[in-house]
Amino acid sequence: MRFASLGSGSEGNALLVEASEGASTTRILLDCGFSMREIERRLLARSVDVASLDAIVITHEHADHIGSALSLSRKHRIPLIMSWGTGQAVKAHAARKGDGDDALALVRWCRSDERVAVGGIELAPYTVPHDAREPLQFVFSDGARRLGVLTDAGCATAHLIATLGGCDALVLECNHDREMLANSKYPASLKARIGGTYGHLANDTAAEILAAIDRAKLQRVICAHLSEQNNTPELAMAAMSAVIGAAATEILVATQAGGFDWLAC
Repeated sequence: MRFASLGSGSEGNALLVEASEGASTTRILLDCGFSMREIERRLLARSVDVASLDAIVITHEHADHIGSALSLSRKHRIPLIMSWGTGQAVKAHAARKGDGDDALALVRWCRSDERVAVGGIELAPYTVPHDAREPLQFVFSDGARRLGVLTDAGCATAHLIATLGGCDALVLECNHDREMLANSKYPASLKARIGGTYGHLANDTAAEILAAIDRAKLQRVICAHLSEQNNTPELAMAAMSAVIGAAATEILVATQAGGFDWLAC
């Protein structure tokens, strides 16, 4: 199994996961937070044709995650996977835009802790604290390797810590540095939202999660969803390094402009 980011941050998020067995290849796009043209361009940069996607999985309804998912699904007949709550929020938004009743024609509902199989990849959805209707994050497995993804969560929970244990690779939100956020020009209400229980993970909270999970198999950690105003790659990586120490675990950063290239899980 391998994975690549098309971009990560408040301007748009999309993560590509691929597993191959013999002549069969399964490709899943987790979130689709860019325009259709941009998604197609970024996929081609990873040598992937959008029509080859087996599913688009949506974590929640915020614009930087759902983006052009409905349009891509319609155009290329790609199934969508999301929670019921996310679907209702998406449907309401589509209705306000006049998108019609077929906005979720190809949707497949999923629930927390009920595994979903897509070709050669199994998805394990789990709940997270975030200010959306019914947000989910996911662990991907091809039967041999596990990729954990945690973005858009406001705090650590025992459930997410247990879920992410034993992963071979982890994409982990490091949204902001608390001091940079506090000293930013953001209005107080936005600071409270970002730093709140249902907002986004600060570097130190991400480090606490990393310290708490079972890291026996962990080969690499990718810092994701970094705020361009309230964080730096150096601060995020330093927070992860403080936990990893001398362990042979690679630490990388997903950028907004280009995400990161293919990595083996």
